[in-house]
Amino acid sequence: MEIIGRKSEIRALREYTTSERPEFLVVYGRRRVGKTYLVREFFANSFCFSCTGMVNEDSDEKPSISKARQLAAFNAALNRYGSQDYESKDNWFESFCQLEHLVEHTQTEGKKVIFIDEMPWLDTPRSDFLSALEHFWNSFAAARSDVLLIACGSATSWIAKKLFENTGGLFNRVTKRMHLKPFSLGETEEFFTSRGIVLNRYQMVESYMVFGGIPFYLDLFDRRYGLAQNIDLLCFGADALLKGEYKILFSTLFREPILHQAIVAALAGKASGLTREEVSAASGAHNNGRLTEVLEELEECGFLRRYRAFGKKSKGSVYQLADPFVLFYHRFMKSGEINDTHYWVNSALGGSHSAWSGYAFEQVCLAHVEQIRKALGIAGVVANVSAWRSTEETNAVENTNHDKRADAGNLQVDSRGAQVDSRGAQVDLIIDRADQIINLCEMKYSLREFEINKSYAEHLEMRARLFREQTKTQKALHTTFVTTYGVKRNKYYHAVTSEVTMTDLFD
Repeated sequence: MEIIGRKSEIRALREYTTSERPEFLVVYGRRRVGKTYLVREFFANSFCFSCTGMVNEDSDEKPSISKARQLAAFNAALNRYGSQDYESKDNWFESFCQLEHLVEHTQTEGKKVIFIDEMPWLDTPRSDFLSALEHFWNSFAAARSDVLLIACGSATSWIAKKLFENTGGLFNRVTKRMHLKPFSLGETEEFFTSRGIVLNRYQMVESYMVFGGIPFYLDLFDRRYGLAQNIDLLCFGADALLKGEYKILFSTLFREPILHQAIVAALAGKASGLTREEVSAASGAHNNGRLTEVLEELEECGFLRRYRAFGKKSKGSVYQLADPFVLFYHRFMKSGEINDTHYWVNSALGGSHSAWSGYAFEQVCLAHVEQIRKALGIAGVVANVSAWRSTEETNAVENTNHDKRADAGNLQVDSRGAQVDSRGAQVDLIIDRADQIINLCEMKYSLREFEINKSYAEHLEMRARLFREQTKTQKALHTTFVTTYGVKRNKYYHAVTSEVTMTDLFD
């Protein structure tokens, strides 16, 4: 099957397979992002050896899957790839010695690819798996230019601690890293097209707002139905395939996910984001080294985004929930109170949907900053991305077109289905450019052209004034709108310096 997107990763894999030295590649990233699929499809399952750690998907199960069962799975793989029967061993050192024997007696041209999938789960408590892996690499594989060892896993915290930050026998042994990220909108469109799923780009953006660019979720779509029907089938139907996904997602990524989930829940209730101190207070987590560790793990997995406050290096950073599916789960699925199996079809234009969609669209835009820069013609200009909050209290903007109020994310919804930010002076995306220009980005999700009225134009002017006063910047300030269908040309269009539409985000 054709690999969708992943062009840079494919180039890298080709480079590693032709390398004239031993390679230790680590492929990591969020669960369901397509790590295993990429490796297996690229090598067409032509491995010298391949095995998969047995994943414990039930966080309530204690203890985790035993060392004996993991070793049994490893032994079964040895016998599947070997030309002789390998006796089952009760320790990892002897099992890796058998792997050495298999590699030595495998006749193949080019690299001998050893693929160990879900490696973190092989490392059960007191199993000595890591010590055996260290010995295998240092005493055997590192001396062979024909070996490509690929370690793959979703448990990003284990990979960071045990492989990247290892201070023992694996210190600085990983030769290549590949952090696989969700599809972009362009890759999502390519994926849907390859599967015969017919959606327009507005619907594709909304699908991204629900499922992100996670290939596994997108592959569950039924091509016979529209977007709203597919969302109902996957999230709200009687046998919805993703109803239990949230629990599995965290239990497979983190060995002890309680604090991770508490922080995510705290961020889910604050669209504008939280500082570290606010995260600590809202989640009940102590503001110490453990909080730092968990925040870093959540950021590495793509669940949250850390924004540097404009003009500051690290202090004052703001954390926002960034994973679309996790955001959707907390907004609509967590309580379990929705019993309508056609909920999304029936409420697609309702207030709760509109309130969520404004913030969700912002997250889509923030995941496509490079496309925004390209559309603005500044892809080659050095720039820093940040966010900003006013240090002063400001009056919420009132738009005379509003006929609905949303209580989620501080967003107001007008009769055209467009979201208008009433958080006062705050900018969630700032592009601070080396050419003496700062783009203050407004991200608006609308069913049609977004229309600026008098009060909103005044709000934009007030915000720019406060930004200049409080940051003391002398750069030119450009108000940039990132919208679905553009900004309507009316008497207040002068407030817009530049525009980016959803079409640009697919580039």
